[in-house]
Amino acid sequence: MLTKEQFQEKIASGVYLLDGATGSNLQKAGMPRGCCSEEWILAHPEALITLQRQYAQAGCQILYAPTFQAQPVALERVNLARQTETVNAHLVSLTRSAAPGCLVAGDLTTLATFTDSWDPNQFDFLVENYRRQIRGLIDGGADLLAAETLLYPQEAEAILTAAELECAGAVLYTFTMQGDGSLFSGMDAGPVLQDLEEAGAAAVGFNCVAADMMTPYLVSKLRRCVKGPLVCKPNAGTPVIGADNLPIYPMSPAEFAKILGDCSEMGATLLGGCCGTTPEHLSAVKARIAGKSGKKT
Repeated sequence: MLTKEQFQEKIASGVYLLDGATGSNLQKAGMPRGCCSEEWILAHPEALITLQRQYAQAGCQILYAPTFQAQPVALERVNLARQTETVNAHLVSLTRSAAPGCLVAGDLTTLATFTDSWDPNQFDFLVENYRRQIRGLIDGGADLLAAETLLYPQEAEAILTAAELECAGAVLYTFTMQGDGSLFSGMDAGPVLQDLEEAGAAAVGFNCVAADMMTPYLVSKLRRCVKGPLVCKPNAGTPVIGADNLPIYPMSPAEFAKILGDCSEMGATLLGGCCGTTPEHLSAVKARIAGKSGKKT
């Protein structure tokens, strides 16, 4: 696993592209809505490999392994909790096989679905769940960790603690935020990200925020607090519910790329997509950034 210093040196030359959505694209490939995606991917690995190869071909340089909810408490619902480490390791290896030239990030997320993750009394529970997941991600050969869609600072603190206990290297932290730059707990995100940077985060930022005209403003506001790499990984707009009761994200690749190009000018250096984005969205971002800089991303 890369150290924080090694990771930051690797991305120091300019904008680095993260991948886009996994779940919404796998649903198009046949994954049932509401299932345990980790279990489904283990049974249908080619769907994931095909998607991640498409992201690599689109120019993405960092792919997130599909381990979003591969913590013991989440895997318990499909009787895989005892295999937490093995499940995480295998899903990392699948991503590696899809795109050997890309960095692979082990993906972690909020545990708010399963516990009161804001409650200090739950801190040890959070740390133990994240420790087991991180151990599997390291065993699988992840280059770095990506903690995304976080809701509360306590979750980030638990991941930070778990990563230190497991001797992990570079970790990215991204929160879902409101358009004014506040967390859903009401706290101002800037100081929270600043504290994480000072505690050793390799990069900080946001994901799962609707890409719109406010997104560059959000980047600009956070950049005043964040000194190092800033992550911008928004959704393809605000979804509407379609006839099949699934969310439809309206933003075209060209529209998405324009906004992320503006975010890059505001100081975001790690660009990617969250819900509703596709390899086509990331390919458009790559072209937009290359066109503005005259360089390859």
